[in-house]
Amino acid sequence: MSTEQGIVAQKSITSKRLTKRPSGALKSRRKFLYYFPDGFHDETYIDWERDYKWKAHQQWEELLNRNELRHLLKQKEYSKIAARAIRIESRTNLLFSFEKMALRDAVKSSAGARLFSQGLYDFLHGSLSMQKRFADWVEMIALLPRKQTRVLTWPLVTVFGFIAQPQMHIFLKPNVTRIAARKFGFDFHYKTRPSWETYSELYGLERWYGVK
Repeated sequence: MSTEQGIVAQKSITSKRLTKRPSGALKSRRKFLYYFPDGFHDETYIDWERDYKWKAHQQWEELLNRNELRHLLKQKEYSKIAARAIRIESRTNLLFSFEKMALRDAVKSSAGARLFSQGLYDFLHGSLSMQKRFADWVEMIALLPRKQTRVLTWPLVTVFGFIAQPQMHIFLKPNVTRIAARKFGFDFHYKTRPSWETYSELYGLERWYGVK
């Protein structure tokens, strides 16, 4: 099964998980359209929410595409890989400042940079199933050196997949995602520690938004 087919399979959810559209969803939609009358095509929405993320993806494609990432790994340029990933993400507002700091601290050492770089390639371009790759990526993040702030957060685990492969990966910010799921009547079984179980349910939430 291809990666894309695997993702499609994970997006399949049973009708038991779906409930009637609650009033919270309607209120949220009205609020969104109040600020962005043309919806996702609204110029303000594109300026505030989309453009900088797409630019980060384009920078990733230029500096850390599959071939370039593989070349840097062969050259053992682990610090360069980590620095490029951090620099690309730093131009977005996706991570909190404490998460940005935790990641910078985690890859300062050669061991941390190597662990991050190899784990990143395996996560994005490995041959294993998406479930296994995601689980391994979580464990790699958990093994990164930690100074003060924890590195293993949902935003940190999901941000690089989202930037590198937005057609395949979703960025998870816990508070807003749980609020959205509740308002849309989606039974989202969130767990604080990143896991495939929660991440795969996020695809169901995305699908639920789509049908709504």
